[in-house]
Amino acid sequence: MQEQEIDIEALKQDENFINDLKRLEAEMKEEKSIDKGYQLLGAKLAIEANEDEINDIFTFIVSQAFDVLAENLVQEKGFDINNPEELATARAIYEHAIQRYSENDIKGAKEMFLILHYTLSDAELKESMMIHACAVMAGHSFEDFVNNLADTSNINENDPTAFFIQTFVQPNDILLTMFAKYVKLGEADLRKFEESK
Repeated sequence: MQEQEIDIEALKQDENFINDLKRLEAEMKEEKSIDKGYQLLGAKLAIEANEDEINDIFTFIVSQAFDVLAENLVQEKGFDINNPEELATARAIYEHAIQRYSENDIKGAKEMFLILHYTLSDAELKESMMIHACAVMAGHSFEDFVNNLADTSNINENDPTAFFIQTFVQPNDILLTMFAKYVKLGEADLRKFEESK
């Protein structure tokens, strides 16, 4: 444990590392890159940067993600998870939806999960987002969702989509059948959204 702390302290003093972080931050801002924002956030968390720096990066990520989402919705463009920038954008929206859910913002969480269902290109992730939305609509608390519906026991940390909850204690088709009433409600909401465009 101490060896890791020594390495962290050494990194904080390493001019090359500091310059790399400055370059990454400049690229993040210049390119408006959410993917680079997450890289910078990871590095800043690893070196235990101050809370204001962390918050500034996180604010950039969320703000930029919603700007991209708005633009994509206008252009009727989804998120291709094989594109690192689009995956990072979807991740930011998902993490914000999870935060809303954990804060019991039922309407906000449901809407974001439905929008992710609508915009994600990957069929499994789309299905997973519908399950998230249905759990919210069915009145499952965030804690109940995580402890009783989600299966986070076998997360593959090397999977670039690992930060999305995608596996559940029941197979997806069974959950969607159990949530059939809420699937219809979610689909109706998405039809209203389509018609309003």
